[in-house]
Amino acid sequence: MSEPHSHSHLWPGVPLALGSAVLFGATPPLSKLLLNGVNPFMLAGLLYLGAGLGLALYRLLRGRQAAAGEAQLTAGDIPWLALAIGMGGIIAPVLLMFGLTLNTASSSALLLNLEGLATMTIAWLVYRENVDRRLLFGAFAILAGAVLLSWQGEGVAFNRGALLVAGACLAWGIDNNFTRRISATDPVVIAMLKGLVAGVVNVGLALAGGALFPPGSVIAATAAVGFFGIGVSLVMFIVALRHLGTARTGAYYSLAPFIGALLAIAILGDAVTLKLAAAGLLMGVGLWLHLSERHEHEHDHEELEHKHSHVHDQHHQHHHNDGPADEPHSHWHRHAPMRHRHPHYPDLHHRHGHG
Repeated sequence: MSEPHSHSHLWPGVPLALGSAVLFGATPPLSKLLLNGVNPFMLAGLLYLGAGLGLALYRLLRGRQAAAGEAQLTAGDIPWLALAIGMGGIIAPVLLMFGLTLNTASSSALLLNLEGLATMTIAWLVYRENVDRRLLFGAFAILAGAVLLSWQGEGVAFNRGALLVAGACLAWGIDNNFTRRISATDPVVIAMLKGLVAGVVNVGLALAGGALFPPGSVIAATAAVGFFGIGVSLVMFIVALRHLGTARTGAYYSLAPFIGALLAIAILGDAVTLKLAAAGLLMGVGLWLHLSERHEHEHDHEELEHKHSHVHDQHHQHHHNDGPADEPHSHWHRHAPMRHRHPHYPDLHHRHGHG
């Protein structure tokens, strides 16, 4: 058996969540370059199909190696996966597209920030994730920065369009929390299935509305953006869920609009504004509050049996009958009851209550 691994409680969850936000934040400015003459439903569908097909090819090339390193979906995971895909891949995009047709762009942009709030609220109130003052202040600083960034000098229009956009954000918040339930399984397979289903649905809606496929070069470019900005980003988001829980991962992910704004300056030549600087300051404060969070107390681990990708760290001290195994690896294993103290997040092994 290998020696226990010791690493910061920030690793690898925080870099993965931030990396996911960077890739997703790059998607809007890159998509804007492709949007001329392309139906929005068609563009969304091609982005998701690019993610799904790209990850399917990656999974095919890795073959048995991928299956050995990650726990695979079981029959019990399918309902959660179906609910996550239905909420985040079908219901949310459709609500958003219809909402955009009935609401102003500025109002919709402000309302889209509700996704991060919905994700954290559901994780806190429904799944009882630990949320302390530092996390709350940090999350609201990030959210305030995102709201300021998307504010166009107008308020939120309370109409049917606004309700539809808010409904889309709620659906994505539910999707993020459902995805957490299956985050121990292969993230590539989860993201691949999400991409393929959402892609087919959106392309189907575009074709039903009379849209045509764009030129082959645009399809290829859109698929590439979708692979990295949606597919790889979602894989990183799912793995971050394992290590950070939903509330914290969702908060880091809320940095994506600021990243997108910075890339819009670099790619599209947008102006640097005081509003951007103020939003960056708020988000920087929120990021610092999260990075400096140190949740540590003595806690109990009840006996637990499950299967997921792991290394032999302080929570995985078990033997392999067939000798040393490559790490990370995945197999069914048992955790003996344990009581100890160390910095931790509400990850796969720390979903305990707090008095």
